[in-house]
Amino acid sequence: MGSMLSDLKNQSKKILANYLYPKYVYIPLASGGDEDITTLVKKGDHVCIGTIIGKRKEPNKISIHSSVSGYVVGFVEKYDYHGKKVRCVKIENDGKDTYLEDLPYQKKINQYTKKEFLETILDTGIVGLGGDAIPTYMKYNTDKKLTTLIVNATECDPYVSSDTVLFMEKCEEILETIDAIVEINHMEEAVIAVSKKNTGLIHKINNYLGTYLNIRMKLVEDHYPIGWERTLVREICHTNYKEIPMEKGIVVNNVATIFAIYEALKYHKPLTERIVTFSGEGFQKQYNVKIKIGTLVKDVVEAMQGYSEENVVLVAGGAMRGKAIASDELVLSPEISCVLALIPTEVKQPLPCISCGKCIMRCPAKLNPILIKDAYQKKNKKLLEQLEVERCMECGLCSYICPTHQNLCEDMIEIKKWWKGGKS
Repeated sequence: MGSMLSDLKNQSKKILANYLYPKYVYIPLASGGDEDITTLVKKGDHVCIGTIIGKRKEPNKISIHSSVSGYVVGFVEKYDYHGKKVRCVKIENDGKDTYLEDLPYQKKINQYTKKEFLETILDTGIVGLGGDAIPTYMKYNTDKKLTTLIVNATECDPYVSSDTVLFMEKCEEILETIDAIVEINHMEEAVIAVSKKNTGLIHKINNYLGTYLNIRMKLVEDHYPIGWERTLVREICHTNYKEIPMEKGIVVNNVATIFAIYEALKYHKPLTERIVTFSGEGFQKQYNVKIKIGTLVKDVVEAMQGYSEENVVLVAGGAMRGKAIASDELVLSPEISCVLALIPTEVKQPLPCISCGKCIMRCPAKLNPILIKDAYQKKNKKLLEQLEVERCMECGLCSYICPTHQNLCEDMIEIKKWWKGGKS
């Protein structure tokens, strides 16, 4: 799968465009799947970039900020990353880019104390930009000794190249931030994981790496899902953990999250922008685009020359772990690193399982999707627990490899939801 991955990435990774002045943004009153948000604005309010418009409740009390300055038009529902409609704050952009307060400037970002570091990344709303949107401060908020920072620059999902483009553009800033995080948190080292085939990025990093004694680069195989957190921890630190890497003193951040931390530490800038890959044969042009959080996919596509065909299938999040979206009225939230437009093909109907075992052999979590599906059909929660369904990473390999076209990944997602609901 490695050569296919590289070819697909090459379609978009050399182009970086900006779409930073949408007429409206739609800020989801949701974060990382959590819709229990306290709303702090009302219709008619004037907001600035950085105005807090909503806040997650305990224990993940992270703020959601306006990404533009302008006026709150009202509240509407739009599609989110998970393919469902969520309540959003609709803001009319005045185009003035007025910040809530003058952004301070920190000459040396390694001078923060651990307490100041945690407060800053919490106040600025930094969340994981690799697809989970977990509040980043939670990964560092511990009295446990943290030893290793792993920076995930593998981008193992086909098509996605937003992190590579960002690292190429902001290499010095990203390395400065990695070094600062290590120093602030009294870690022993940082390891940047990069695909062996990403030679341009490897060369770029090597130009600067010699000045950072606590940072090294680890070249990993170019295959999916090497970028899965558990796989990286095993590959780099030769260890396993039960629930989160913190158990072993390890933190894993992707490149976009590291750069968001840089802007938070350097300028106290809230999370209001990110780079998104727009790729697939369904687009006239394929780009990486810097956007304001809350921008609609529809507006970006119109600005980037539109679709190549009238009917396309939209996927948010990447080819393997992404989710098909019913409409381009999709809000670009922090979780979304990629939007695909694919040409529809004939849908092959699932056939009965032939017990070939391919889904088991290819599962990176060493699970048995067919036995899990069977246990679910029998509503056997005890067996589901024994089969460790909660460890499924939703990578999509079981569906990809299945010769009988079973939608195993979708089944696993639904089964996990059902099993977790039964636990609570």
